Amino acid sequence: MESIKFSIVIPVKAINEYVRETVLYIQALQNSNWELIILPNEVEPEEWVDERIKIISSGRVGPAAKRDLGAINAKGEILVFLDDDSYPSPELLDVAAPYFENIEVVALGGPAITPPDDSFWQKVSGAVFLSKYSGGNPERYLSLGGVKEVDDWPSVNLMVRKQEFQEIGGFNSPYWPGEDTKLCLDLIEKTKKKILYLPNMKVWHHRRSGLIAHLKQVGAYGLHRGYFARVYPKTSRKLLYFMPSAFFIYVLLSLIAINFTDNKVASIFLFFGWLAYAYAIVRAYVDIKKHEQKLIALIAVTYVVATHFWYGFCFIKGYFTKNFISKLR
Repeated sequence: MESIKFSIVIPVKAINEYVRETVLYIQALQNSNWELIILPNEVEPEEWVDERIKIISSGRVGPAAKRDLGAINAKGEILVFLDDDSYPSPELLDVAAPYFENIEVVALGGPAITPPDDSFWQKVSGAVFLSKYSGGNPERYLSLGGVKEVDDWPSVNLMVRKQEFQEIGGFNSPYWPGEDTKLCLDLIEKTKKKILYLPNMKVWHHRRSGLIAHLKQVGAYGLHRGYFARVYPKTSRKLLYFMPSAFFIYVLLSLIAINFTDNKVASIFLFFGWLAYAYAIVRAYVDIKKHEQKLIALIAVTYVVATHFWYGFCFIKGYFTKNFISKLR
């Protein structure tokens, strides 16, 4: 077998239908210079007659530990991290390859787009993140703009040089989600190299179906980002991440003010505050409608309000948690 350049690593609890779908897309990649390492909790029988695919049991550990184990067993020069519910575009590896010719580039990230065959409610969940007014980073979910330098990128679509990955100790993280934030910070600080965003380095990422599942995922992000804002301030203590918490506090203050004050100045302050938020919601709707059907965009903005409120609460909770422990779900 020819020398392997790309090692695709996928952590998973157990082999499922999403992983089976992903394998088919990986086998159809235009660049065949890859191996695939799948890491379920327990030993499972081989499902694919393909010598490029390895299945390695990891025990019941978090995604970061699974990815570290995958990296140890990888033969490629470049580690390709995907989630178990994501699959690559055919040109994924070919788009990335030229950028690794620059030795100053240590990692690449690309968008994780909602698949066109996802259900209506999955598309509603994904639509929440399609505007800077709702999710803050639409380029993580859409192919937008040009190539640029970033300091944090999700591991659903992240490529890293194996040598540098090992030199910094890998993920080496008990957190999930958020393990990718720590990794990116370590890569930038310890290697002094760059992480680039490539809009055409695309994967497709299935979304959560239903509001409860959506908020559960968003809450986990908020909890970890709040904690990281305190312990990893260089990349997590940004105004953008604090804004949902400001909204959460504003809602509470509004409820108090309405019930306990007749002050006209306070009333005017509340009016213009809610007017500004209404403007942001309208802008979010306009942005989302560019990429999704009108009905999906309309329902998505109700998700946006719930997302801001819940994320904001969880962010505050995470920020003030001293002994933070991620829970496997």
